[in-house]
Amino acid sequence: MAKLSININKIALLRNARGGNIPNVIQFAMDCEKYGAQGITVHPRPDERHITKKDVYALKEVVTTEFNIEGYPSEDFLKMVLEVKPAQCTLVPDLPNQLTSDHGWDCVQHKEFLLKIISKLQENGIRVSLFIDPMKEQLEAAKITGTNRIEFYTGPYAHDFYLEKNKAISAFSEAAKVCTELGLGINAGHDLNLDNLKFFKENVAHLLEVSIGQAFVSDCLYYGLENTIQLYRRQLA
Repeated sequence: MAKLSININKIALLRNARGGNIPNVIQFAMDCEKYGAQGITVHPRPDERHITKKDVYALKEVVTTEFNIEGYPSEDFLKMVLEVKPAQCTLVPDLPNQLTSDHGWDCVQHKEFLLKIISKLQENGIRVSLFIDPMKEQLEAAKITGTNRIEFYTGPYAHDFYLEKNKAISAFSEAAKVCTELGLGINAGHDLNLDNLKFFKENVAHLLEVSIGQAFVSDCLYYGLENTIQLYRRQLA
């Protein structure tokens, strides 16, 4: 069974829209765990438009499942991660003002850059995952960096799922086989939802973890937090 990690960025975005502490991001994370989430994911950005550094440090004190911090490995980001020491750090190639992640690393071009960062994180007991597209040459280069896992960027799959789901999943199914051969753990995230998650899990071998935020928060508005977590976990069974 793949684990469900809840990305709580959108809860922080809602809070920040009015200031104050409603909704309470820390309490929401704790409730997610209480109702069955197996991890909490945050992606703090330089402008702190949703999750803030203060949130990250506060969450470290209360998260009892797997804490996953995503982000571009800037000097400030790495300093925070090394101080917080989450279970996992997912490195993404986002620009500072990027709206959302929309592509994976070019591990061929940035191999040496990533190798040094990954080594430093692992020396501090932090598992590393690289946000990546389902391409064999990129996975082979990712292996050389020493990363423990990769996280498939699943935006294209989600976009094409309603058009032709078998075609949409094919690159990810093949890439998962490459990961298994290379000994890379497999995570996934971006635009996965109650419609497309089960099919993805059934066709991507050895999937370990998914990180879901936007769709999850939207579903909570209709189904409620506790029920939504159970709905997603059933897709991963």
